[in-house]
Amino acid sequence: MIIINKSGHLKYKDLRFKCALGKAGINIKKKEGDNITPIGTYKISKVYYRRDRIKKLFSKFKLIEIKKNMAWCDDSKSKNYNKLIKLPSKFSHEKLFRKDEIYDLIIPLNYNTKNIKKNKGSAIFIHVANKKFTPTQGCVALKKKDLIYLIKNIKNSTIKILKY
Repeated sequence: MIIINKSGHLKYKDLRFKCALGKAGINIKKKEGDNITPIGTYKISKVYYRRDRIKKLFSKFKLIEIKKNMAWCDDSKSKNYNKLIKLPSKFSHEKLFRKDEIYDLIIPLNYNTKNIKKNKGSAIFIHVANKKFTPTQGCVALKKKDLIYLIKNIKNSTIKILKY
């Protein structure tokens, strides 16, 4: 099991990794754009990655190569809200294929993915942190090498995000 807490650390077995959290900290997520990393227990089912930037990746989880036409819909007016979409799209979205490295590796958490509530929040990812570990819009971000290590080694799909 992976545990993430407000101290800005992700714990896995006896290891601790520094991580960036949402600008508004860890709490109960109320709406899209509130910058909160949501408290809860989540499951991992797949991992998205940039094959051109990460070689020899293996995992217990399904690996999906990020293509240039992939995005995540964050527009509550869309029937595809909080889902992976193909571009182009007339709805607001986040491109997954980026010039910077933060989406070279993405673990989407299953936050608001079943019985999706419009405007409750979308795209809670574990992804690569920028060099300064700048707070995120609600995601959890780690050093690239730490995220690669986790993806290669984790066996249990449970992640707990705790407020304390």
